[in-house]
Parts: sequence; C-alpha cells; structure tokens
Amino acid sequence: MSQDERTGRPDPASLPYRPCVGIMLINPDGLVWIGRRLTYDEVHAGSWQMPQGGIDKGEDPEKAAFRELAEETGAVDAEVLGETKTWLQYDLPGTIVGRALKGKYRGQTQKWFAMRFTGNDGDFNIHAPVGGHDPEFDAWRWALADELPPLIVPFKRKIYEAVIEEFRPFLK
Repeated sequence: MSQDERTGRPDPASLPYRPCVGIMLINPDGLVWIGRRLTYDEVHAGSWQMPQGGIDKGEDPEKAAFRELAEETGAVDAEVLGETKTWLQYDLPGTIVGRALKGKYRGQTQKWFAMRFTGNDGDFNIHAPVGGHDPEFDAWRWALADELPPLIVPFKRKIYEAVIEEFRPFLK
C-alpha cells in the first residue's frame, strides 16, 4: 500500500474494493425499507440507506444478504426476487479513505438483492439487531424508491440510481 505524500493517507488506487451486499427490501405496497445511519462522522451524518454489509471470506453473497438483513434490521422474513446482473462499485471520498472501512479499502464492490418482505413491521428491531451487532440505524421507514437518491450520501447515489432502475419491475 502506497501513501499520498501530501496527506499521509493511503493512496486510494493502491487499496482494494471491499466485497459487499446490498438489500432492497420491498413491502407488499412496493415501498422500500431505509434506515437513518447512526453515525457521528461528517460524511454520513443524517443520511439514509438500504441495508448493506460485507461478505465474509468464502460466504455466498445471497447468504450474506440474509445475514446482513438480520444484523441491521432484526428482520428475517424475506424472499429473493432478483439480484443485480453485475457487481456495482463506488469509491470513498478522499477525505475518509484510510479511515472508513477500517482503512483497508478504497470503496466497495456490491452485489444487490431485491427481496420481498414477508413479515410484519413489528419484526424490525434496529436497536438490538440479530447476532448482537452494534446498531447501524437510529430510525427506519418505508419510502418510495424514487425518494432515495437525495437521501443517500452523494458518493453512493449512482449505485442507488442503478439499483432502483434494475429492480423497478419488483416495485409494482
């Protein structure tokens, strides 16, 4: 890993992308689950996002998606409707490379899954998610898919726009 001489931070081009999954959880009304990030950094403060998280070494992406859904939302009742045809990537802003994602990655490469939520709203427990993980969100709600891009941190918006377009048939 090489460093930028001006900032002392890792050169982003020398870092890999973190393998990750994302979940567009859709309720029977065609609305999408989003959570407001519980964070205090300058980049993510007040932003919303769909559940997402890393793929463990050797883990199947679909299994990772169900695990992340449970860890971040507390919900487990869902069925896969589809997945993105390709992996989607984003780069972290230069100001947080070397700090975010444990400082080991330049961004994420993501496989997204559309899932139909088959439970009820009482299944969500963002304050004590499954598996004893620290909470990721301080609030959640159902939203129209087209509401999402302006609510997301700017460096993830293109991915969200692509996911929404690819999964639009499942929103009806």
